[in-house]
Amino acid sequence: MIEVNHLTKRYGNHCAVDDISFTVEDGCIYGLLGPNGAGKSTTMNVITGYLSATSGTVRIDGHDIVEEPREAKSCIGYLPEQPPLYTDMTVREYLMFVAELKGVRPKAARLESIERASGRTGLENMQQRLIRNLSKGYRQRVGIAATLLGDPKVIILDEPTVGLDPAQMIEIRSLIHDLGKTHTVILSSHILSEVQAVCDQVLIIAHGKLVAQGTPEELAGRLAARGVIAATALGGRDAVLAAVQGVAGLTNVQITAEKGDEVSFTASSEAGSDLRAALSKALADAGCPVLSLTSQSMSLEDVFLQLTEAADEAAPATEAPENTGNGTASAAACSEAAPAAGPTPADGDESAPVSEDAAGNAPTAEDGNVSQAADDGKEGE
Repeated sequence: MIEVNHLTKRYGNHCAVDDISFTVEDGCIYGLLGPNGAGKSTTMNVITGYLSATSGTVRIDGHDIVEEPREAKSCIGYLPEQPPLYTDMTVREYLMFVAELKGVRPKAARLESIERASGRTGLENMQQRLIRNLSKGYRQRVGIAATLLGDPKVIILDEPTVGLDPAQMIEIRSLIHDLGKTHTVILSSHILSEVQAVCDQVLIIAHGKLVAQGTPEELAGRLAARGVIAATALGGRDAVLAAVQGVAGLTNVQITAEKGDEVSFTASSEAGSDLRAALSKALADAGCPVLSLTSQSMSLEDVFLQLTEAADEAAPATEAPENTGNGTASAAACSEAAPAAGPTPADGDESAPVSEDAAGNAPTAEDGNVSQAADDGKEGE
């Protein structure tokens, strides 16, 4: 669905994205994982056509984002980290406005698309509410609903749960999981539990480079050179140690605690294989009943820390961005967040903005279709 080849993005001397290549398959949820400033948002902005790449290519459903922008962008629904909402509009007016910008025609099709998106995001009873009166969680839902208008094949979400309370985070994660059943989804995050909970594939970026790709389990298995077993058995220390050391493939046996007749220990399997059954049998044969026996696997947090620490060690000293005299390059190099103003990338080549400007101003009559969109919203009520 998405092919990224040798993608590089520079701001002066600062390289925000450094020769990244990956493929996103249809019908999966991909997590773009990395620390703050790793290049996640910049990568997303280039994929959506919001930013131009310094070098490299991006193809969406076979369409080059530079050579065929309208066709490529029509396949994408994009939600930046700060949803570009007009807070003086009602939810219905805003969705009508976005649907018109995306070229959803005729009006009946717009209404149908809005009802479908509202239903999937739980906004059926919120359509007449002013956006400024909504909680942050519901504003995120409005932003996601806007990405669904026009039935794009790919949904791209940049930090979709930032600033939400735990209950709202669970709701949005559930919504993302549901979207993955009908769309290809890419989401960026630095919240490890979020990526592990909802993503089928994980792309880990550090210092602008892609350092790993795979399922959470594959990444853990690739990095964990040894499997670790933790157990507690009844019996004397010597008897327990003798039984454990008699299991072929177990090494590095260490007693971790002794309490009365209970002996707790850990052991490693060099081949990474699961030897719990063999260990349990050996202890039972030695007259040392097993009280607990678990296999400790490497978590996504362990994988993330190991990979990013390795990237930190390999990364060259940070170069200062070029000084253009007006601070533009420095500001761009220090932040990978998308600007607040500008058209939503999923809107094809239409130029009307879908976000507030830098001062937070709402749209005016000069914005062209705003008044018409608002009228359409009222007519359809």
